[in-house]
Amino acid sequence: MANFNASQFNAQVRAAQRRAEQQFKREVDRVNRANKKAVDDHNRKAEAHNRRVIADYNRQVDAHNRKADAHNRRVIDDLHRQLSAGRSTTVRYTEPERRLADRVHDAVAQVDPKEYDTFLSYARIDGSEVAAELRAALEDLGVAVWFDHVSIQAGKSQSLQMDQGLRKARSGIALLTPAYLAGRFWTERELGALLGKSTLIPVLHNVTFKDVQEYSGILPDLAGFTTATDSVNDIARKIAAAVTVDN
Repeated sequence: MANFNASQFNAQVRAAQRRAEQQFKREVDRVNRANKKAVDDHNRKAEAHNRRVIADYNRQVDAHNRKADAHNRRVIDDLHRQLSAGRSTTVRYTEPERRLADRVHDAVAQVDPKEYDTFLSYARIDGSEVAAELRAALEDLGVAVWFDHVSIQAGKSQSLQMDQGLRKARSGIALLTPAYLAGRFWTERELGALLGKSTLIPVLHNVTFKDVQEYSGILPDLAGFTTATDSVNDIARKIAAAVTVDN
């Protein structure tokens, strides 16, 4: 019987272990590559799907924005056509309306005890945003502003509250926009009352002094401001100095 060679046996064992380890490593690498490929394929499909969803959403948003822009352009173009045609070139505040306003003033004089430095008149269709910004800037400067969104109380007559605000305010601000100059009952009524104030400040937004001159022969003679050259905050500071000088 041949003698047992321990060294040779150990060498064979180590060689077998190395082969097993190499085979195991190759199998692990193969599985990792397969998993990575599966993950990459999934990610590519997910990214492609997300791109399609985002592109479709963006197309819908673009289509909506185009429709909204087209609608807004039609509204503004119509307002400019009305201005160009010289419609509503004078403020229409009839004598019966004046008499009615006087009776209303007497009837509701004590409803709102608050005093106002100024009444802010504007057209909602295209002046709401800048009017709200101007009102906020003025109130930050300590100016008490009659502003319909804040001053009008729900459940009470809007016209009565507006007429009271017109009477109680010591001055007026007319935010002149294309819609304002095109003529709306409420703005014409407000302007008719504000023209009787000792201080009325025009603020032009998206209109020119020439547009204002075609609308009214009185307003262009009043010292005013335009958002084309001054920021709303700068305009507010200048107005505050004018309407609170005696306070």
